[in-house]
Amino acid sequence: MPRLAVALRALALPVAALLAVAPYTPAQAKAEPKAPKEFVALQDVDPTIRQEIRYFTPHNFTGDPVDGYRRPMCILTRPAAEALRRAQRQLLRRGYTLKVYDCYRPQRAVNDFVEWAKDLGDQRMKGEFYPEVDKTRLFEDGYIAEKSGHSRGSTVDLTIARLPAPPTRPYVPGEKLVPCYAAKKDRFPDNSVDMGTGYDCFDTRSHTLDPRIKGVQRANRLLLKGTLEKLGFVNLAEEWWHYTFKPELFPDTYFDFPVSRRSLTG
Repeated sequence: MPRLAVALRALALPVAALLAVAPYTPAQAKAEPKAPKEFVALQDVDPTIRQEIRYFTPHNFTGDPVDGYRRPMCILTRPAAEALRRAQRQLLRRGYTLKVYDCYRPQRAVNDFVEWAKDLGDQRMKGEFYPEVDKTRLFEDGYIAEKSGHSRGSTVDLTIARLPAPPTRPYVPGEKLVPCYAAKKDRFPDNSVDMGTGYDCFDTRSHTLDPRIKGVQRANRLLLKGTLEKLGFVNLAEEWWHYTFKPELFPDTYFDFPVSRRSLTG
């Protein structure tokens, strides 16, 4: 073997040994994906809009904080956030405020929902969120899907609260659950107006124009619907809280960056 090759081989062995025992550093870890520059924190666009990000907490249909929610914050594409700001200005003049429950949702969170739905043994939150729906039907009935418009960044789940609106008390895991369609005074307290059901209620009563929802409850839904639709939002008929701003900036892209301030590149 030529002397140069022998020397290089001798040099490579200690280097290889050193790499084998070198500590693993964060720089070597796979970097988390970042949001495109078109995404913003709603707080930066309109700090007056209330935020109660349910999937950061255990008070949701899974009973656990959901994967991908690093901070309790609303992230949206800028056009959607600015349209919410315009809606907020209209509602503030009438003594109301918007309150968002969920905004951009990473694909990993949707995957978390799918895995939860497949686990038929976990029905901790059935008494509140899906009391009349068999968990085996969540996919077939459309309550759970493998993709969500939320992951495209222009969809938001929200409601209206009358001002002044005191904070909603925290959910205590294990507390007695009440059906999400019960009378407002009986179901889990929420500082929003009465929409006839709670948020994320897996029930046909959640359909925006369900005929069983009448009087003040129906008027509240129509107030939210009328305000948002004039500004470019489109309601999902099966969920009174679900609106998508059109046209979407990313109609075919499902993002997976975490919900956190660090994800924003702007």
